[in-house]
Amino acid sequence: MKAVAFVGFKKSGKTTTVEAVAKTLKERGYRVAIAKSMHASFDRKNSDTWRFSRVADEVVVRAEDTDALLFRAKDINALLSTVSTDFLLLEGFKSVQHVPNVICAKSEEEVRKLNDGLAIAVSGVIAGSGIGKIEGLPVIDATREPERLADLVERRAFMLPNIDCGLCGFSCAEMARMIVRGDKTVKDCVVLSSKPKVTVKIDGQVLPMKDWVQELVEKTVKGMLSAMKGYREGRKIEIVIRAE
Repeated sequence: MKAVAFVGFKKSGKTTTVEAVAKTLKERGYRVAIAKSMHASFDRKNSDTWRFSRVADEVVVRAEDTDALLFRAKDINALLSTVSTDFLLLEGFKSVQHVPNVICAKSEEEVRKLNDGLAIAVSGVIAGSGIGKIEGLPVIDATREPERLADLVERRAFMLPNIDCGLCGFSCAEMARMIVRGDKTVKDCVVLSSKPKVTVKIDGQVLPMKDWVQELVEKTVKGMLSAMKGYREGRKIEIVIRAE
């Protein structure tokens, strides 16, 4: 799965930009997911779902116009692991450092404040001013040139594991910046480029694991199975756990 974050301050055009890119990618046949980060509470205090969420691990909501699953993910990796699509577009999420971003801004000053080395383009309100580049970044108006911005996302989107395993010699944030600069590629990420010895998938989405975790899972599973009648050593062991 490839990902790009659309970052910016309030009223900078993030939603319009994400909508335009998502629509274009969908028209090209891709499966697209959108994640939105909000500073306000999603579930209104004292509402029925708010009360349910205080006593349940997950709350499923069915309304006339949509269905929703309300839960609290322990971290960003756990949250994004619930998504399995070709492209994940994040609106907001300025703190996410393992994916590239598109800066949506109202002024050049905002671009400079937000440019932390992960930006691949500038869009949003400022894109309507006619400026071609800001700090070396192409300025693309998503309302007028959605195809051009989608081309860039299609070509440069990526998502690193965000586990800081250190196998490549860098943190995921450092590696992401080097990939954006062109000094590295996604293939330089050891976790993504190498074939892991142990693979765990949750609803089809691979759960990234460091080497020592893979070794722990392998030894634990083999240790338990070796005590069972009929067990034999094999090159590949498959275990599927289905939720009822």
